[in-house]
Amino acid sequence: MAKFKRILLKLSGESLMGEQKYGIDEKRLNEYAQQIKEVHDMGVEIGIVIGGGNIFRGLSGAGKGFDRVKGDQMGMCATVINSLGLSSALDAIGCKSRVLTAIRMEPIGEFYTKWKAIEAMKNGEVVIMSGGTGNPYFTTDTGSSLRGIEIEADVMLKGTRVDGVYTADPEKDPTATKFSEITYDEIYNKGLKVMDLTATTMCKENNLPIYVFNMDIIGNLKKVMEGENIGTLVHN
Repeated sequence: MAKFKRILLKLSGESLMGEQKYGIDEKRLNEYAQQIKEVHDMGVEIGIVIGGGNIFRGLSGAGKGFDRVKGDQMGMCATVINSLGLSSALDAIGCKSRVLTAIRMEPIGEFYTKWKAIEAMKNGEVVIMSGGTGNPYFTTDTGSSLRGIEIEADVMLKGTRVDGVYTADPEKDPTATKFSEITYDEIYNKGLKVMDLTATTMCKENNLPIYVFNMDIIGNLKKVMEGENIGTLVHN
């Protein structure tokens, strides 16, 4: 029995690079698809938002002279490319999926609405919501918070390369310790970075819990759905 009935899975664009320095690693993409299918086969309704940092990140582009709005729009397009890749990988293993976009770009993807997303999930499709919020100056973290709230997900599962929330960056500080759970207020007070402030505040105000875990270890997504404590729960 799955712990959650409907989830919003946030995937990192950088993680899709796998062992590469740029773009999409097919091995990592297929591993993600297999993990998602495992959970889908448990009867879980799945919505997904993917970042685009493996292709282009608007904020870093602005630092190199790109117009910020155009840079963010390029980043939105990058998320569409990643979403199409994941959709293709899911379809290849017999898991029905649908790509919705925050900006009109038929026939690449259908224009996103909450009701279209929920109807597709109820019909057994994995729904991949791309293009961020459709607006510049918002990250895909904020996009995933917004979509998670809109589709009335039970939880946002933030799949990263780190296995939870720590007192400091575990990749830089070997003495950092992991929280098994933490409140939004504690995150603010301790100055911890789970997501950007806008995304975190949206989740707090709309009472959407976040579960942070390492998606790059095969089988971890299913473990989360089975209630195994392998990450960090962030809640009110």
